[in-house]
Amino acid sequence: MVRRTALLLVSAALFVLSTALPAAAFNPDTRVSIGSPAAPFSQNKQNEPAVAIDANDPTILAAGANDNIDLEACNAGNDTTCPFTPDVGTSGIYFSFDSGGSWIQPTYSGLSARGCLGVVGDTDPPCTPVIGPIGTVPNYFENGLVSDGDPAVAFGPTPGANGGFSWGNGERLYYANLTANSSGGGVETFRGFEGIGVSSTDDLSAAAAGDNGAWTNPTIISRQSSTTFSDKEQIWADNASSSPFFGTVYVCWAAFMGQELSPNAVPAGLQVAVSHDGGATWHQHAVGGAANNGQRNPLDGCTVRTDSNGGAYVFGIGTVSQAGHQAFELMSRSTNGGERSGPGSVGGHRERRPDRNRRDRPHRDVVRERHARSAARVLHGVHRPRGNVVGSADHRNGG
Repeated sequence: MVRRTALLLVSAALFVLSTALPAAAFNPDTRVSIGSPAAPFSQNKQNEPAVAIDANDPTILAAGANDNIDLEACNAGNDTTCPFTPDVGTSGIYFSFDSGGSWIQPTYSGLSARGCLGVVGDTDPPCTPVIGPIGTVPNYFENGLVSDGDPAVAFGPTPGANGGFSWGNGERLYYANLTANSSGGGVETFRGFEGIGVSSTDDLSAAAAGDNGAWTNPTIISRQSSTTFSDKEQIWADNASSSPFFGTVYVCWAAFMGQELSPNAVPAGLQVAVSHDGGATWHQHAVGGAANNGQRNPLDGCTVRTDSNGGAYVFGIGTVSQAGHQAFELMSRSTNGGERSGPGSVGGHRERRPDRNRRDRPHRDVVRERHARSAARVLHGVHRPRGNVVGSADHRNGG
């Protein structure tokens, strides 16, 4: 009896220990936006976060979010309004060097409205932003631009002097976000309401310490017209050294085109931009058409990833006419680093019948929704238009 009791006690102790260990393996919730004040609103507001883990050193993380830390308080000027302060950025950046156990929100210099707190009532003047501390990604105001949120972050290898990529060169953090022209213009303005801006840093310690110079100037990678509103971007860098396209960077987004007043939604073709030189130059192509009507809805809400063999995958939500115009998760795949591949049209894509013997061709798979009984497969090529390298100095086609 004593032996049985002892066995029961040992078993109970082992059970308690086994259930406690998994819980101890997780860090408790940790505040990321530690620079945000407790009040007032909306300086204490963040949303739409993104996070990236350094594949070369998983203890290093970077995060982004829409962060209103630098905007005016609601009591500034007219108390019945709570506006976004013109020309003040909202793309927050945060770093962790201990696997997310603690975070740093650096303070940079830029256009800031933090001091516009106002008073109750309408006796105080409207807010006038000044050069001062900012908690958002830097170097936008200085280049005639505004960081407008919807951030996306990704780590990749740093290119060497010969242009080749190696983790031995260190890591490069890419930061993509919506970007607007500042009201005063600048050295790099672009056509359209919102564009896609990308900047990067190779010195994470300096960037986390608040050094503006640790970041490159932003590059507008979206080539667009005066009526385009680019939105919902995501970024990824091929981080597998086994990949023939190691170091290649991919950005996808929805390009809302025109200002339709019809009952149909604004056309929004999915765009993909690719850089093979660490973000110095970019090539852009469309994935799918921009039609948005009762017969066809384009891809939207994208995500892009790569595999260890260099395959690149872009996911988005869209409808398939062969499947009764139901909405599905659609996937476009490139096996050549996002470059033009195979015969066919250039500067877009065309539908192809499934050909299981031609596995080298980029294609789009239709992934069955949870409650869908059947799904069709639609194959599309992923191509790049001829010429028109899009970068900070090449915007000849409306970028």
